[in-house]
Amino acid sequence: MLKRNAFLLGTAITASLLLTACGGGQDRQVIQNKGSDTLVNVAQAWAEAYQKVDPATVVAVSGGGSGTGIAALINGTVDIANASRAMKDKEIKLARDGGHDPIEHIVGYDALAVYLHADNPLTDISIEQLAQIYGDGGTFLKWTDLGVEVPGCKDQEIVVISRQNNSGTFAYFRKTILGKGDFRLGTRDMHGSKDVVDLVENTACAIGYSGLAYATDHLKLACISQQTGGECTSPSVATASDRSYPIARPLFMYTSGEPTGYVGEYLNWIKSNEGQCIILKKGYAPATDVSCD
Repeated sequence: MLKRNAFLLGTAITASLLLTACGGGQDRQVIQNKGSDTLVNVAQAWAEAYQKVDPATVVAVSGGGSGTGIAALINGTVDIANASRAMKDKEIKLARDGGHDPIEHIVGYDALAVYLHADNPLTDISIEQLAQIYGDGGTFLKWTDLGVEVPGCKDQEIVVISRQNNSGTFAYFRKTILGKGDFRLGTRDMHGSKDVVDLVENTACAIGYSGLAYATDHLKLACISQQTGGECTSPSVATASDRSYPIARPLFMYTSGEPTGYVGEYLNWIKSNEGQCIILKKGYAPATDVSCD
């Protein structure tokens, strides 16, 4: 009991010190912000930059996936839910039934990149071919089915990397690539975007998808076409901005009702030139035209 009381006392002292450091006691406001793994890095960058703008407001950021953030909004445990997909009708109904009115805010755009190992000779791939790789009943099981041989890939069997089903990236990719179909059995479902990138980077046979901002110099980004043999477009901030990239998507923040007070001020700052320049520097397309240094 003495050890437990000492631990609780230490926790209380730490919290007190944080309150003092962040502007002090009763004047301090905390914004709870949770959700999309795609947005978590830029959300943290926004939170850190906003501390200099308004030291009395602290933004507590956590990930867990779009579904996690939306569930927290439905339950009324967050001020802002981050999502890389739009809320579903049934989610909006659940929120409203619980007394929350979800308001959608587009805060940027992302090119959902298809990642290949650096040694993969494939340069472009179509939506149709991706459906045959990722879809239930798809016929592309080996890289030779796409007309290439990947060095270091034993038996040329495609290692199909996906995301967990609470991810907005998972939901958007499924809708865009598979329509109403399901993913094939045997995909390796990663918890986060960085996990996808790391696995593809170290697995010659692999293909995966994730936000463009997670790209590294050790991966290849496939050029995407709507139809096999058609003109392809590479993922970039520019092609996400003008929506010419076939799997570009908006990035959302959701609030319960129109945001007011310190939450409203924070969202207005995110949508401002300063906030939008931060998302641009993180590798995403801004929601509005910006002028950055």
